[in-house]
Amino acid sequence: MQTIRTAAKNHMKGFCRVCPVCNGVACAGEVPGMGGIGTGAAFRANLASLAAYHLNMRLLHDVQTPDTATAILGQPLDIPVLAAPIGGVSYNMGGAISEDDYIQSKLKGCCERGILGCTGDGVPPFIHEAAFAAIRAVAGRGIPFIKPWEDAELFTKLEQALATGAAIVGMDIDAAGLVTLRQMGRPVSPRSPSEMKAIIEKTPVPFILKGIMTADQAQLAVDVGAAAIVVSNHGGRVLDHAPGAADVLPEIADAVKGQITILADGGIRCGADVLKMIALGADAVLIGRPFSIATVGGLTEGVTTYIDQIKNELLAAMVLTGCPDIASVNQDILRPAAG
Repeated sequence: MQTIRTAAKNHMKGFCRVCPVCNGVACAGEVPGMGGIGTGAAFRANLASLAAYHLNMRLLHDVQTPDTATAILGQPLDIPVLAAPIGGVSYNMGGAISEDDYIQSKLKGCCERGILGCTGDGVPPFIHEAAFAAIRAVAGRGIPFIKPWEDAELFTKLEQALATGAAIVGMDIDAAGLVTLRQMGRPVSPRSPSEMKAIIEKTPVPFILKGIMTADQAQLAVDVGAAAIVVSNHGGRVLDHAPGAADVLPEIADAVKGQITILADGGIRCGADVLKMIALGADAVLIGRPFSIATVGGLTEGVTTYIDQIKNELLAAMVLTGCPDIASVNQDILRPAAG
């Protein structure tokens, strides 16, 4: 991974420092780029909210080879991890590799290691065009996310997403505050519950709503027919001073666990972080910036190397906390950090 990270640092110069700890401190306000919006507080909150929990070490047990496999929405996962939908290489990552090479490498690496990669959306058209082509190239084993566009663009892109053969689609409703898109003549906006229900009812595959940060919004997602939610503050890139995902995940899980698939992202950097999020109520997690760094630094090999690292870390954390499988993970393995 060190070789991959060094290559990424060279490729992403001026857009991402590839810091030893990706915590949003050095890159605060660097949007475009890989930083958090404004003061960067929401980005930093993701890391801080996870750091607020320690793991209880337990070794008097017989767990030697934990089972890391799970499934979401009928799709098997070798580990409870998906690559989050991040696109726009030329805008956010330095442009040293093409959008096509980036997203194809990310999805291919995910497929090779038995997990799912998600694709992003944006302006200009080559972002979603590359994304949809990459999903077709892996026979539909990817999740296309589209933004909450206004007018006909939303339904046009939904049709294109479905045409890739994807078994699941998603919408990052947390992109509704991206005023830069409106300034570029491509407005996005929130959707009322009735509007969202109509969109989901027209979609013949499971639909994910990304950007849920309160229990009442999670219940609304259930009510409008979403198959899954992603507890996410959009990597701290849309609303300064939003809480971290791990801060709100437990109350959301308390409200809707068992009614809807719960995914979560935000500040997940290692296998122990994955285990924490599962313990807090997630069924699986999405990881963003680290996957982008691995892809830019090593293309498909970078992705598979990073997934291997995450899996090994997760296995170790499960052994050291006495978790035989993902279904058995609960809040008993967590201890609040000393305040």
